[in-house]
Amino acid sequence: MGYQRIDPQIREQILSRIKNDGVSAMKAANDAGISPKTVYGWLTTHTKAGDPVLENNRLRRELDAAHAIIGRFAIEIEKTKKKGVL
Repeated sequence: MGYQRIDPQIREQILSRIKNDGVSAMKAANDAGISPKTVYGWLTTHTKAGDPVLENNRLRRELDAAHAIIGRFAIEIEKTKKKGVL
């Protein structure tokens, strides 16, 4: 079983999802049914040196996770206030 060549338009759609929509390379690869290694290779080849796309996406995911944590803490504080503990 050899490798199957991916249509360049499909490749561009996958890279666009990663660069523009903030989708992780792993998710984009899984959604397309291809190896994450392939997608990471494309990113290495098709991303200009100094292009912060991957770093921005990683930071966006970290920020979203932080917002979720802060939201859970805010809910817990409100519950505690209503119980009269604080």
